[in-house]
Amino acid sequence: MNAVKKKKIAVFATGWCCEILGQFLRGMTAGLSGNEADVFLFLCYPLMVEAKAAQRGQLNIFELPDLEDFDGAVIFASSINYQEVLDRLFERCRMAGIPVIVQGTRDGGFHTLNSDNYLATRKLCEHLLDVHNVRDMVFFAGSALSYDSQMRLKAIQDVLEERSCSDMLREVFYTEWENARVNDHIRKCCADGWKLPDAIVCANDGLAMQTCVSLSDNGYNVPDDVIVTGFDHIDESQVFFPAICSVDQQFENSGRICAELWRDLARGKERDRDITTPCEFVPAESCGCFDLSNNDAIRREAGRAAFFTRTSNNYFSRKLNAIDNTILGSNSYEDFRRQLHSMYTGDHNYEGGSFHFLLDSRFGLSLFNAQITLNTAGYSEHMDVIYSAEDGVEYDKDTAFSKELIPGYTGAGECHLYTFLPIHSGDDAYGYVVFRDQIDKVYNHALQTYQDRLSSAMDKFRRGLRLNMLNEQLWDLMKKDPLTSVKNRTAYEVKEKELQALIESGASTGFAIAMFDVNDLKVFNDTLGHDVGDQYIIRCCRLICRVFSHSPVYRIGGDEFLVVLTGDDFRDRAALISGFKDQITKERGSMLTSADYISVACGIADFDQSIDEYVESVVKRADEEMYRNKREIKGTAS
Repeated sequence: MNAVKKKKIAVFATGWCCEILGQFLRGMTAGLSGNEADVFLFLCYPLMVEAKAAQRGQLNIFELPDLEDFDGAVIFASSINYQEVLDRLFERCRMAGIPVIVQGTRDGGFHTLNSDNYLATRKLCEHLLDVHNVRDMVFFAGSALSYDSQMRLKAIQDVLEERSCSDMLREVFYTEWENARVNDHIRKCCADGWKLPDAIVCANDGLAMQTCVSLSDNGYNVPDDVIVTGFDHIDESQVFFPAICSVDQQFENSGRICAELWRDLARGKERDRDITTPCEFVPAESCGCFDLSNNDAIRREAGRAAFFTRTSNNYFSRKLNAIDNTILGSNSYEDFRRQLHSMYTGDHNYEGGSFHFLLDSRFGLSLFNAQITLNTAGYSEHMDVIYSAEDGVEYDKDTAFSKELIPGYTGAGECHLYTFLPIHSGDDAYGYVVFRDQIDKVYNHALQTYQDRLSSAMDKFRRGLRLNMLNEQLWDLMKKDPLTSVKNRTAYEVKEKELQALIESGASTGFAIAMFDVNDLKVFNDTLGHDVGDQYIIRCCRLICRVFSHSPVYRIGGDEFLVVLTGDDFRDRAALISGFKDQITKERGSMLTSADYISVACGIADFDQSIDEYVESVVKRADEEMYRNKREIKGTAS
């Protein structure tokens, strides 16, 4: 009986709202029964304040899936503050013709699932006005493009307008969801003699906690000097002191509703286009309601978990260091692949038994060819498999198709959550990693840290390897004679040090030095010009290289060449020198008219361990033999 192949649902989100996203995914996966569907989460961490190229590199993971291969899509729009990215996702979903659910906005014309931000924020605002007598407030908004942030702002504005006190909202400051902007704004306001408002209402809990810290740094206490509220009711904000007055969006319930909605849409059942889920306003310490929450119990539980957290963090740090050391210790792409695969095979406890690491094929090619550029939109058809295992069983091929997403994926078995993260530098796509069933790592930003360290190490490796290759190429150029393309004097000096080291080590060293001097070069230069003289040098050099084809040839002067004979050439040195002399032109009279005229004096000397302490002494004897041969050539020539 064939195993049932599950459906596939693509989820698109950024990870900065990690806790509410984690809650949503937990509810969604719990709402999928048995072997109904796998969830493929395409996750990234773009920053509004970073370079556009870095943003594109993160968001590029959204381009990886072919949506026609999926049975539905969920767009967690409240986390994606890039309208052009949302528009692109909407268009691709329409083209694929699959059921689509959008959370956090009503754009796109799809079925939407939104929390009742508006009503919950009204309750929060009314609580501040009626219970705490707030008469002057500031709103720290998210971004102007965020539907959730704008709905929260509108709720505050509507409550104040209905009470004819709109001027109570002194300022709306757009943070772009960046804590650093909150800190800078508060510091500047305090330096300018800021009159504190009664309350600072923040668009999420993260901004609220940063507001409390920044106010404290400037000498103010929450809630005694100013009330601070947040939104999302994340666990961290409840352990924080003072616990943040917030709104619980009940995202786990929203995730379950999303699964039910997808199931109905996939079956062709009609559903309302817009679904709104309720939220719950939760007073807490940061608004002065110390007796309305159970935060001490939460803090005690967090304290009990601190030991486990510290242990886990220590192991995580060791794993990140192991990744750094393995990648940066590799000296070639082949070594990089081998060492990294070996590391993951030996220890994948942190990643789990189902983990996949794939590199774009252009990454490896670009290391050897600077003309090959990396993808900046999407991924190559073929991917290099660095490591891939499912349920502990390794994938046995070196490459896979990017369209498959997960090497060897069959879609059988129980429902799983696969999380895809981009590996990149700027907008250059390096590849991606895939974790399975790791919601806890979505919650605590561990995946973002893992992705960041892995991308950074690979970028350093790529830059270092390319720099080494460039240096080697430059060094090769420095050691090459530009006229004849044989090695030059600089290269010989390196070789001489190498031979001298062997002599001084007492190693058994068998080598000979042959010296060559081109005859009659001055005649060529003076009568026919230096261009013809250069061609004559090249012609003579070719003969030397052809005869001593297994030995390095060095041009050490204008008309001087040196050959170091080892191995077979050292063994056959007498025959090679004799053969070379036989090919020298005997008649000088034909010199200026013959295109194949060659006259080169040569001499050779063997290294003698009993008398030679230095390579130079061998060179000197070879030079003396060369000059003896030069006199013979000139004496016998007509």
